[in-house]
Amino acid sequence: MKLENLSGHCYAFTGSVTIGYCMKEGKGLLIDSGLDDSSVKKVIRYLAKESLPLHYCVITHAHADHFGGAHYLKEKLGIPLFAPNLEKAIMENPILEPIYLFNGAYPLKELRNKFLEGQAVEMDEVILTGKNSIGPFSFEAIDLPGHSYGQVGLLIDDVLYAADSYFGRETLRKHIIPFIIDAEQTLESLEKLLHIGCKGAIPGHGRYEEGFIDTVRVNMNLHKEHLNSLLGLVQATPDGQSIEKITKRFLDVHNVSVSNLGQWLLYRTSVTAYLSSLERSGLLSFQVRENELIISHH
Repeated sequence: MKLENLSGHCYAFTGSVTIGYCMKEGKGLLIDSGLDDSSVKKVIRYLAKESLPLHYCVITHAHADHFGGAHYLKEKLGIPLFAPNLEKAIMENPILEPIYLFNGAYPLKELRNKFLEGQAVEMDEVILTGKNSIGPFSFEAIDLPGHSYGQVGLLIDDVLYAADSYFGRETLRKHIIPFIIDAEQTLESLEKLLHIGCKGAIPGHGRYEEGFIDTVRVNMNLHKEHLNSLLGLVQATPDGQSIEKITKRFLDVHNVSVSNLGQWLLYRTSVTAYLSSLERSGLLSFQVRENELIISHH
């Protein structure tokens, strides 16, 4: 683990998941907390070794790889936690994520793991869109939904901690189909990133770039390609197909091999998000036919 200085007071622990860190007037602020106790303990040990302070933590969104270590921060160190309102509700009741992935039914045991259900933790305060202050830190919380329902990015000084509103290029190549819950919101958030004045940005998965606009455009193009690909798959079958069949064909086209139920449900959610966007655009229709939900081309 290393602490990278991004600009002025702004730093980040970089690795599989970015954990932001800011220091000002003897106070320390974390942005996200990693997947679990082990992840955040490494951060704490590093800060202690370097005699760096830690007083606050902001969570950008309620996915376990970003809030899983928050319980340890609060229970062991008494660190106050801050988060957007809807994300706060999920982190305080994290079974909600496997519930919504499993179509609202009580989730199977296989889905109740640390990757889909982080440890429940109570947030102390809600982060509101716009200007916020925590101790000596002043920052702007920017609504960036699409990957998660109420995700925010934080603009501190001249650095944007962009959460999972976009992904680094290596992450995109690795995962091929990013997790989203709404394709329109995802593209709108990406468009918003193009117009935020800052020195540079760092995503939740990827490296800090001062010239991050090109990476944002790569993300936009990928989502548009996925929308077109799915539209083509539906158009290829005039009578329509079920979401399960479309999901299989979409994964096959992109040479994605799924090894477990949780992973498959994450992909199906993304596929559904793309299909829903196409339906709202008037290009597809959802119909129940012979007791089966069928997606067909208009």
